[in-house]
Amino acid sequence: MKTVKVLFVASLLFVSGASFAQDRPVHEIYTMMVFNFTKYVQWPDSDKPGEFVIGVIGNEDVYKTLTTWYNGKTKGAKTYVIKKFSNASEVSDCAVVYIDKSKSGEFDAVNSKVKGKGTLVVTDRNGLGAKGSCINFKTVDEKLRIELNQKAIETANLKVSSALTSMAILI
Repeated sequence: MKTVKVLFVASLLFVSGASFAQDRPVHEIYTMMVFNFTKYVQWPDSDKPGEFVIGVIGNEDVYKTLTTWYNGKTKGAKTYVIKKFSNASEVSDCAVVYIDKSKSGEFDAVNSKVKGKGTLVVTDRNGLGAKGSCINFKTVDEKLRIELNQKAIETANLKVSSALTSMAILI
């Protein structure tokens, strides 16, 4: 059963290596991966009703696709709400914050603002995984991979499934 689960996660998360991904724009691949991370991470207040906010800083295409595909859907007792932020000062009460590489200069401010508040920080810039991003996209041998910073996950008070951990480059 564990093998099946790992293979399922791999197929969902690492579509970039498949021919399926060649037919998809990059922003759609990032959108699917950011959304799928929410299935394999446990938040401290996951059983409380309310909003499950995914914030996007930069990349209008990722924001629009997340909104079109997932806004208003449910996650247990919560409802997905997608929000667009211009910079770190606007970020508040997010379960997930995706910072596009075009806005990677906002990383330190965002990370400081959400530290310890149960926010999964996802980035797309070399070096940000080691710097404290929970999950960072990284291209290895022309395939999209993820780095998972275990200390950042722990600091954010989150728990990651072993299926996701087994697919990541651990930092």
